[in-house]
Amino acid sequence: MSVSLTTEAPPRSLLQRQEALLQANFIRTFRKDLKRDLKAGRAVILDYILSPPQPIETMKLFDLLLATPKLGRVKVNKILLIARVSPSKTIGGLSARQRSEVVSLLRRR
Repeated sequence: MSVSLTTEAPPRSLLQRQEALLQANFIRTFRKDLKRDLKAGRAVILDYILSPPQPIETMKLFDLLLATPKLGRVKVNKILLIARVSPSKTIGGLSARQRSEVVSLLRRR
């Protein structure tokens, strides 16, 4: 039995591709608006870390923290290091411990 190393995406209909494109555009727009609102102080990051809406579950925590005022790359990396969270970790992939540690560190600032 031979195993194929190349994987092809399953064939999708035009309607399926259009729906996927609409979903991707919705997620990108949601994230862009959220980052803008965080920078302007109209949104609270703690709310989004504690109970993330579906469009940001696959977003990297690093990117969300970076959109927060007064948090640059150095501070964000320090928070992630102290909380023992990988910089590539997604918001939806955070454990309860990681989520509470990040929130605790952000509340201290």
